[in-house]
Amino acid sequence: MPGLRPNAVSRAGLIDTSIRSGQRVVGLTAPAGYGKSSLLTQWAHRDTRAVLWISLDRWDDDPLSLLTVIASAFAGLDGTGHDLPRDMVTAGPSMLGRAAPRLASAIAGIDTPFVLLLDDLQEVRSTACHDVLALVLGAIPAGSQVVIASRSEQPHLPRLRAEGRALEIVADDLTLDVEGARQIFAASQVVVTPDTLEAVTDRTEGWPAGIYLAALIAGHDAGDAAMMSGADPYVADYLQREAYLRLPAEMRRFLRRTALLEQVSAPLCDAVLGGQDAKRMLRRVEGSSLFLIPLDRHREWFRYHALFREFLLGELMTREPGLSDDLRVRAADWYEAHDLPRRAVEMLLPTPHRDRCVRLITRIVMTSVQSGRIATVDRWLHALGDAAIAGYPPLAVLAGYVAAYQGHATAAEHWGSIVDRSSFDGAGLDGSASYASAQAMFRALRCPEGPDRMLADTRLAMASEKPLSVWRDTAHALGGDAALLDGDVPAATRHFRSAIAAAHDVGHGDTLIFSEAQLAQLEMDGGRWEGARTRIQRAVDAVARHRMEDYPPSALAFAAAARLALHDGDLASAQQHLRSGMRVRVFCTYAFPSLAVRARLHLARTSWAIGDHVTVRHLLREIDDVLERRPNLGTLGEEVTALRERLDSGPDRAGPGTPPLSPAELRLLPYLQTYLTIREIAERLYVSRNTASTEIGSIYRKLGVTSRGAAVRRAIARGLLGD
Repeated sequence: MPGLRPNAVSRAGLIDTSIRSGQRVVGLTAPAGYGKSSLLTQWAHRDTRAVLWISLDRWDDDPLSLLTVIASAFAGLDGTGHDLPRDMVTAGPSMLGRAAPRLASAIAGIDTPFVLLLDDLQEVRSTACHDVLALVLGAIPAGSQVVIASRSEQPHLPRLRAEGRALEIVADDLTLDVEGARQIFAASQVVVTPDTLEAVTDRTEGWPAGIYLAALIAGHDAGDAAMMSGADPYVADYLQREAYLRLPAEMRRFLRRTALLEQVSAPLCDAVLGGQDAKRMLRRVEGSSLFLIPLDRHREWFRYHALFREFLLGELMTREPGLSDDLRVRAADWYEAHDLPRRAVEMLLPTPHRDRCVRLITRIVMTSVQSGRIATVDRWLHALGDAAIAGYPPLAVLAGYVAAYQGHATAAEHWGSIVDRSSFDGAGLDGSASYASAQAMFRALRCPEGPDRMLADTRLAMASEKPLSVWRDTAHALGGDAALLDGDVPAATRHFRSAIAAAHDVGHGDTLIFSEAQLAQLEMDGGRWEGARTRIQRAVDAVARHRMEDYPPSALAFAAAARLALHDGDLASAQQHLRSGMRVRVFCTYAFPSLAVRARLHLARTSWAIGDHVTVRHLLREIDDVLERRPNLGTLGEEVTALRERLDSGPDRAGPGTPPLSPAELRLLPYLQTYLTIREIAERLYVSRNTASTEIGSIYRKLGVTSRGAAVRRAIARGLLGD
């Protein structure tokens, strides 16, 4: 957190009133320059409770980043656990359904009173971030508070305001009177008359930053502070310019050219400006009190105050409009050289250097997806646009994988059609041996032409991806799947074993889980239960280790674990694993049809064994939906027919019980934890309000409840939300 500035105007009255209010959420909303961060800093040093501080920036505009940084603040506090940040790393689509409830539960259980000070909320813009934040805010226990500062309206406040559950501090509460102005001038060691103080306060309307800038100007000429024109509609720009123009030319140039950087350090500034004196310049800027805020205790990283940075960016666009792209490219060069590719991407996205940006994103898509940053990847791909992605076929392949991981079958099909009709002769940056190999693997995943073509595609990929390839495990895993569809169990076994060895080499949890689960089912089919037990344990451990509870391959692991538990006579564990598998099936679509059908088939067989025929029929209907899109899935079709005949010939054709939540209902379920309206939920899911309303009604009926709160509690108890 920032250090306490000496001689700062005291906000003790506001702070003490807020603490006494007992409100768990305090909203501090005002434009730039009203001293929000200063108030938070004073609060941090005044409060006797445990103090947690978070300064947000635009890198946190991603639900994974936001939850991780909040979890990091709480890690280790009163038994929340140092592993809490790692627990946030799950698949992007599951942030609201799994990671956010996990964090909320941990926070709700904290016994030690705390105050969480959250600065610069305006940097977080995505609705996904505000949805998970609202869930966290609802978990703040009695006796603790979260204080949130933002330059713009805070989305959670209108509801809390209407319910009388929040205290708000706004710009009018933060304006300064003449006494406050006197303290600022005194801290700047500027002597002015009472009339000048009154004039400055009046003409700035008590705006703290305006008074501070006036004091800087008056430090050069006391008369200038009183000369400010109250009729000037752009007082902020006027004051900034007056302070800025009094600086030496080299410092002005340094400031405006480094304003493109979210955070500045001497090495980064030297790289961007092509100089070697950035450290000296930063010390001079810091010594001039020009809104330079240190970000670490060693004073190596800084950021400009948002208001001053905006002014500097305006100066750059006015005086050197053609320079910004070159500066961004140099910054991207430095970020890449220092292994910060995500920041390099953010620097390049606003520039015309689309080709370089496309190639950089191609390099890091899969590692970003594996680490749970699907929302960030989505934003990058959206910013690039379909034309740019399609223009570089290796990235189109990866865009298809991202869609498949999220269960977005239509999008995966779109990219599949582009990939299939594209060609690419250059060296790809995705780590694959060739575009032909990458193309073949993605087509094999989708299996649009049946097992024969899938076998041919996987043979090509397995022959192409050499032992050191990061795609070798994928090639062999898909090869094993193709062999199973063809009925060749020995070949499938060989390929899955090769996939496991390659997955260990590159640390890929998804192919490890997929292949171990497939081999476990084959072991159980052959009556080798102990061998299956070992493989299932490896698969389930990998799910937990890689935090892949909501990645499609995990459905196979949970289905295998349920079958083994039932064999062991452990009905409770079998039902628990079945619930986990049913939950993750929402991401198993015809984008990866063999997995979607096989996972549901395994879940249905175990459900049949425990007498849940209603769930079996429901799963068979979902399988039919997949087969309608992918009718040729080899031996899987025969297995589905056999199960259907067995069900139809059974003694209880209808069967008691309640159908499980459908994939569409499971996608909607996490939003019932929020205070979003039905219309807002529909907008999040890109469906009509009537569709959302119908699905909510169906959820209530299936869970046997009549309200949101009861639905959430029942869903948590059944393992459909949270852990």
